[in-house]
Amino acid sequence: MTEHLPFPTLLRMIDEWSAAFRDAVAAAPSLDAEVPSCPGWTLYDLANHLSEGDRFWAHIVRNTTPGDERPGKDGLAAPRERDALISWLADSTEQLLSTLREAGPERGCWAWWEPLASPHTAAAVARRRVPESLIHTYDAQLASGNPQELPTTEAVDAIEEFLATVCTVTVPWPGEPATMDYHAAEAGSWRQTVDAAGSRFTRLTAAEAAESKPTAAVYGTASEVALLMYMRIPADSLQTEGDADLLQQLQNWG
Repeated sequence: MTEHLPFPTLLRMIDEWSAAFRDAVAAAPSLDAEVPSCPGWTLYDLANHLSEGDRFWAHIVRNTTPGDERPGKDGLAAPRERDALISWLADSTEQLLSTLREAGPERGCWAWWEPLASPHTAAAVARRRVPESLIHTYDAQLASGNPQELPTTEAVDAIEEFLATVCTVTVPWPGEPATMDYHAAEAGSWRQTVDAAGSRFTRLTAAEAAESKPTAAVYGTASEVALLMYMRIPADSLQTEGDADLLQQLQNWG
């Protein structure tokens, strides 16, 4: 397993990618532009979603403890005028960041994921919000016609955070036991194992990756693998081996 990115680094990344998201909103031809990677959503819908998430998690970290019931959202909608929307987005991010700074990484809070590989702490919330800002910035750039490749550091942590938070569960896998390997050319490899005990993952050494015989495997850059996990690009845009249906089954199961 790789070491997690330090808490201050996560906060800096949230700040930077939230700013990049606002830049994409400012550059878009219209807030009504469709977001191809989020069918049925406009750029405004995407912005409202991201700001709502920042405010929601700020409330979670401030006001909950592990094991609490899921809190409700405040129901506030972002303004629809572009300059006001950009200010709202900035304020939403600052609410999240100031709350996380005040709480510190070890503060416990409610979270929707199973605390098997990703704990119910402010640090885990910060780590979860980085790919939210990162991937939604990609979405906003796509809506503007100028999507950018994800930086390697953020993409690698997005891959591992997704496997830890979203994919590590005790819900029984409904099919035959299987293994899915993800290979990022510049950053290493991971294996997801699914069976009656649920889903879990491990980092593979170079030797293990070379000798492994998984049910299926996918190969790409770290950016491509991360975008694939978030279903932003199709599997046939990457090199795949083995059971061609396993990745789709995993995505449908999740």
